[in-house]
Amino acid sequence: MEIIHIALGKVNPQRMNGVNKVVYNLATEQAKAGVPVQVWGISHSIVHDYPERNFKTVLFQKSKFPFFMPAQMKEAIRSTSNDVVFHLHGGFIPVFYSIARFLHAEGKKFIFTPHGSYNRIAWRKSGTSKAIYFRLFEQSMLQKAAIVHVLGKSESDGLNQLLKGIQIQRVPYGFELFGEHAAAINPASSNFLIGFCGRVDIYTKGLDVLLDAFALFLHEVPTAQLWIIGDGPERASLEQRADSLGIKEKITFWGSRFGAEKDGLLAQLNLFVHPSRNEGLPTAVLEAASMGIPCLISEATNLGDEIRQSKAGIVISDTNKTEMLEGLIASYRMYIHTAPQELQVRSRSMVESNFNWKKILSDFNSIYQRALSI
Repeated sequence: MEIIHIALGKVNPQRMNGVNKVVYNLATEQAKAGVPVQVWGISHSIVHDYPERNFKTVLFQKSKFPFFMPAQMKEAIRSTSNDVVFHLHGGFIPVFYSIARFLHAEGKKFIFTPHGSYNRIAWRKSGTSKAIYFRLFEQSMLQKAAIVHVLGKSESDGLNQLLKGIQIQRVPYGFELFGEHAAAINPASSNFLIGFCGRVDIYTKGLDVLLDAFALFLHEVPTAQLWIIGDGPERASLEQRADSLGIKEKITFWGSRFGAEKDGLLAQLNLFVHPSRNEGLPTAVLEAASMGIPCLISEATNLGDEIRQSKAGIVISDTNKTEMLEGLIASYRMYIHTAPQELQVRSRSMVESNFNWKKILSDFNSIYQRALSI
C-alpha cells in the first residue's frame, strides 16, 4: 500500500498555514515508519524551494481556472497501481472536485480531510455561497470518497448535519514532543506573558475577542503583556484595534517567525492563547503544550477534552469577551497558584498521551486499509 497526499501549495511547514503543517508532519512520520508516501502539490510555482524532506514531492502547475486539473496529474494518477490510496486535504477547493471525479472514474480510492471546513461556525462567513457550492460540488465529492476523515468533534457534528450516509472516521494527527528538557526553557516571569501564534485572521482566530478581553484583563494584572506571532492581511486592522483600545504599548506584533526563532519566542510565554471560532485541530496549541506551556483555548479548537482531562489549561465554551476575560483571569490564578514545573508536566503529558505518533499512524493505516477494501 502506498499513500499519496494531495494539497494546495508545496506543503512547506514554514508557512502560516495549518494544513501545510498537518500534511508535512503526517507524511514525515509515515516515511519514518517505512510507509511508502508521496505528497503531490498544486502550486503557482513548481520550483522545489523548500527545506529538505524525507518523502517524495511532486509539484503540478496551478491553473488560473479554479476547477482545472493539471493534465500531468491525470497521467500520473493513471500510472499508479491499485494499492495506492489518495488523500485529499482541504475543503471548498474547486480543483479537488475535479480530482475527485477523475479518481472515481479511474476506480482509484481516496479519502478526504476537510480540515475544519464544515463546522457550523465556518459556515457563518459566506453561508449562502458556501451552501450553493456545497450542493453543486462538495456534496458529490464527499459521496465519492471512500472515507471522510475529520480531526475533531465540531467537524463531524457539522458534517452529519450537512450530509447523511457517508463514511466518517475521526482521528487527530500526532505531534512529536520537543526535546526532553524543552519544558525547562519556559521560566516563570515577573510579568505575565501571554502569546498567540498563527495566521492573523481576526474573526476566525478570535483575535478581536482576545484584544477586547486583554484590555479589561490589564485592570486585573497591569504587568501583563501580549505577543502576537504571525502575519496576514488583517495585521494592520488588528494593530489599529489595539491602538483604539489604548493597549498598543502592551502588545508586541512580531510578524511571521519560523523555526528556532519562533520556538525561542514561544518558550518565554507563561500562557498560550488560541480562542478560535473555527478550527480543525490547531498545531500551534500542540507546539506550545509540547514545550510545557499551559493553554487557554476555545472549545472550537477540538482540544477541550484533552486540555481539561490533563489540567493543562483553561477551556472557554464560546469565543466572546466575557468568557475570554474569565479565561484569562482563571489562567492567571492557575499560574500563580501552581508550580511552573507542574504546569509543564501536565502540558507535555497531554500531548504525549493523546497525540502519540505510533498510535496515530496505526489509526491512519486502518483508515487507508479500509478505504482499499470498500
